Amino acid sequence: MQLSDLGFDPWFEAHATAVSPDGCGVARVCAVDRGCYLIRDDAREVSAELSGKFGYQVDRSVDLPCVGDWVAARYHSQDTAAIIHQVLPRKTFLRRKTPGKNVDFQMIAANIDIAFIVQSCHFDFNPSRLDRYLVMAADGQVQPIVLLTKTDLITPEELDQKLALLGSVTQASVLALSNVTGSGLAELQQTLAAGKTYCLLGSSGVGKTTLINRLLGEEALETKAVSSTGEGTHTTSRRQLIVLSQGAMLIDTPGMRELGLAGAGVDLGFEDLAALAAQCRYADCSHEHEPGCAVRAAVEKGELPADRYANYVKLKKESEYHEMSYLDKRRKDRAFGRFIKSAKKHRKD
Repeated sequence: MQLSDLGFDPWFEAHATAVSPDGCGVARVCAVDRGCYLIRDDAREVSAELSGKFGYQVDRSVDLPCVGDWVAARYHSQDTAAIIHQVLPRKTFLRRKTPGKNVDFQMIAANIDIAFIVQSCHFDFNPSRLDRYLVMAADGQVQPIVLLTKTDLITPEELDQKLALLGSVTQASVLALSNVTGSGLAELQQTLAAGKTYCLLGSSGVGKTTLINRLLGEEALETKAVSSTGEGTHTTSRRQLIVLSQGAMLIDTPGMRELGLAGAGVDLGFEDLAALAAQCRYADCSHEHEPGCAVRAAVEKGELPADRYANYVKLKKESEYHEMSYLDKRRKDRAFGRFIKSAKKHRKD
């Protein structure tokens, strides 16, 4: 295996040359579990930990290694373990606001080529939640593909209705499949390319882990029986990168109950509204009160669903609020850091 088989292309090579410390090799983070890392290069897969200096210098959780990251690492103990000294720049990423009231970012994965956004045809089907995942992908410049699973639980007519609805709210490709019957799996296989990295996103129980097992051709990952409602139950507890037989890489992620947004991807996640917004009288139109708003006009004419417009306004406000709160938090953290350094200097004097 070569590093290029793990997705190490000329873009990463150029950045590695510029920032990697002397004596370090390049490896990819394959798993993160409670501060412990598993990294892989062209010859080995070993456990790794952060160097003391790197851990001390990092003041934001988003700067810590996440699954999919490329890192500069120095091996030891006859190449059976490693110390991570640097995270290389990220080409793309997936992140969310941390759950709860704390305003911070949490990295989901990095250097992803395509995000498979998984929703089941049964109780999990939720276009408003899909909007959140699409915004997350747009924020990190990741191409989305929607996977509609458990098609065996509904009638062909119901499936057609859901596909039509998804086609009206997103320009992303939509694949319908069933882990039970195997329908759609061949089409999904055709989208997977060697050396490319894919990430599965979705709520607990939509069939992400079962899907990986189908793609692997074996029960490599633990799954649980479906509940009495026909929905799956939560299984995955950590994010990990898996190399499939054809050379594509797939990142499995735990189901996310909260999907808070903070970033600049809302407009990119609503392509239909962005096209309308270009026709607004004012370039900085908020699409709420200004005269000459093409978005509101489309709602009034019935050309844009009112619930989709309402979801856009809601996500826009949420994202902007969290972004401002995060920037304010960063300013306070930096001011506090300067105060501590000044206090230490005066004590020495």
